Amino acid sequence: MLLKKASMDVVIIGSGAAGMMCAIEAGKRGRSVMLIDHACKLAEKIRISGGGRCNFTNRYTKAENFLSGNPNFCRSALARFTPQDFIALLEKHGIHYHEKKSGQLFCDDSSQQIIEMLQRECATAGVDWQMPSQLKQVEHLPADKETQHAERKFILTTERNTLETSSLVIATGGLSIPQIGASALGYQIANQFGIRVTPLRPALVGLTFAAEDFVGFKDIPGVAMDAEVSCRGSAFRESILFTHRGLSGPVILQISSYWQPGEIIHINLLPQQDVQQIFLAHRHSGMLLSNLLARYLPKRFVQAWCSAMLVQLAMTAKPMNQYREVELRQIADKLHGWKISPTGTVGYKKAEVTLGGVDTHELSSKTMESKRMPGLYFIGEVVDVTGHLGGFNFQWAWSSGYAAGQVV
Repeated sequence: MLLKKASMDVVIIGSGAAGMMCAIEAGKRGRSVMLIDHACKLAEKIRISGGGRCNFTNRYTKAENFLSGNPNFCRSALARFTPQDFIALLEKHGIHYHEKKSGQLFCDDSSQQIIEMLQRECATAGVDWQMPSQLKQVEHLPADKETQHAERKFILTTERNTLETSSLVIATGGLSIPQIGASALGYQIANQFGIRVTPLRPALVGLTFAAEDFVGFKDIPGVAMDAEVSCRGSAFRESILFTHRGLSGPVILQISSYWQPGEIIHINLLPQQDVQQIFLAHRHSGMLLSNLLARYLPKRFVQAWCSAMLVQLAMTAKPMNQYREVELRQIADKLHGWKISPTGTVGYKKAEVTLGGVDTHELSSKTMESKRMPGLYFIGEVVDVTGHLGGFNFQWAWSSGYAAGQVV
């Protein structure tokens, strides 16, 4: 069967946050735009984010909230489309929102409001859709073959038709959460055109431990506490959560972006307390160590931690007044600097984002265009720009999509 042929000014592969933002901006400029996506449901990652309320941005977004092989790459796009710009878009559509903490903004009602807002903006901008539609092939016409249509550079074959375009935007996302449609397509297209892709791994994800290192702790899933966790010179302080397989919670998700296999993470279990002073105040008490610590930490955790640490320190459980000063100092050091060595992560299935991606040295920071393949753009999660937890990755999607939308 012969497929229909069509020509568009802009074709965008991927109709998530970045793809729709780019389509809106290109459409506003009078460009003919086609959004292509293989998924049956639109923007599932937006829908499930933030517990169904979408942590759509962070008021305090800055370049320091992102990891990249080129730390300054994101500055230009973030400066041209800010959190305040996206907030203005929500207010234009009458979407109410609230701040949870540290600048994290969520919809009052549902993340579906964000999806519908972007759909309406796409409709107003005259954007066309192919969804669901599988991309079969991408070709680039070399200059010496561009005779009748010199402005057309790319030919895309989908299951529905053949498209010609001068501007091809890759907004396919990363590998995280494959159960809602994530794929490696964007990286494959980059490889096809000789564009470097940095190493990929799950990020904002729970950490796992060897069974022998986690004895006692595997029996306290659901226990959570405030802690400061550090690795490779970076530190975060938020809630830590014990699971059947290891550790999760906001602070672990944050540090997972910095941790690499074989490395140790350091956990300060009482970041607001001076444990040495607490011990000094109870130096002559007949209270058991575990009962004293249970005043500051969850009792189930204290029991598991004391059992593991006292064995490690070759000590036994006993009243405070029976510990020597040097022993209490050793225990205090462990509480402020508990060292554990993860064996891995729970993987892309649970990861919120993919760390790594299309090498930022290959792209223009102002336009997101490939330096070696004019007319080819990469935006959003597929690029080697990964935000911290708290709305930063959505802001990167809006900002990078906007930047490309001004020029495609």
